[in-house]
Amino acid sequence: MIYEHRTYRLKNGSAGEYLQLVGGEGIAIQRRHLGQLVGYFTTEIGPLNEITHIWAYADLADRDRRRAALLTDPEWLAFLPKIQVLIEEGTNKILKPAPFSPLA
Repeated sequence: MIYEHRTYRLKNGSAGEYLQLVGGEGIAIQRRHLGQLVGYFTTEIGPLNEITHIWAYADLADRDRRRAALLTDPEWLAFLPKIQVLIEEGTNKILKPAPFSPLA
């Protein structure tokens, strides 16, 4: 199992709009393709205007296959511009749990 940890820094004041768009439309499309959502988070302390979401995959090949399917979905391609204008910066990490991790 691997975990994809994505963080987006949003334009100041746009977190509410971003969450409304994703919650109302985007997350259903993502779940259809990406599978197991571990969590979707906002920051309360530390860097502000950040959104983090974590997805679980069997391995990198599973992730690649699922992301490729998402990126060819017409609904996702129509939705994506709605949130892209709110994102200033993004980072992505692939996390591999230690053998003793509860998520291993």
